[in-house]
Amino acid sequence: MSGAYPFLKGHGTRNDFVLLPDHDGSLHGDLDADRVRSLCDRRGGIGGDGVLRVLRRGGRWFMDYRNADGSIAEMCGNGVRVFGLHLVQEGLVEPGEPFEVDTRDGAKLLTVEGDQVTVDMGVPRVLGATEVGAAGHTWTATHVDVGNPHAVAFVDDLADAGPLLDQPAYDAEVYPAGVNVEFVVRRGPGHVAMRVHERGSGETQACGTGACAVALAAATADGAAAEATYRVDQPGGTVTIARTAEGRVLMTGPAEIVARGTTDL
Repeated sequence: MSGAYPFLKGHGTRNDFVLLPDHDGSLHGDLDADRVRSLCDRRGGIGGDGVLRVLRRGGRWFMDYRNADGSIAEMCGNGVRVFGLHLVQEGLVEPGEPFEVDTRDGAKLLTVEGDQVTVDMGVPRVLGATEVGAAGHTWTATHVDVGNPHAVAFVDDLADAGPLLDQPAYDAEVYPAGVNVEFVVRRGPGHVAMRVHERGSGETQACGTGACAVALAAATADGAAAEATYRVDQPGGTVTIARTAEGRVLMTGPAEIVARGTTDL
């Protein structure tokens, strides 16, 4: 990846990413953790919560996602919406038709309508109770697997978690590879609000897989019907999470490409 190469900047509910079009895979050898950190640096680089490499592999689109610290993650819900919008805007997939994007958590089916993207996130799993801690408090949390690990804690006030400058405390035996931690308050029937600390990125304005985990944890606690829909408010915006009768989770929310250019970072 010597010399200048193209990039785009996009976000989903202000969870922002640097996109690297790399259809032939020529960037792969040089996309190391140091380069990812440089790209995501908000003062010395382009700035972002992560990097999305847009790769064509075996005739299929693959989202190679890296956290801002350079670590590799299995899945990114807001990121895959931005990834899908990019494919539509560049004419790389047929507009108005569902299409698949491969991720480290398997294939995701996307539908893009304007700036709204719906993603079939598959069948997340609720795996029991755990604990998290922040700002001198400890809460019981629900362990949810959305392709990546989450701990969802219901709190009295979102401010109770403090500034979230550091990783909240968690059980390393339950989460040996780290965890995304969501703090949640109820706003009304089928309506919650959340904050999130993402492993490898810190507190972000939104988390797509986190919103899915929160909706599933809320539906489980509420004893909701098999088909249930939740509005999930985040500092960066709102997404809608719908659970189907088969247990699949559909996430719908906005995506936007805001800039493009070249960089030699």
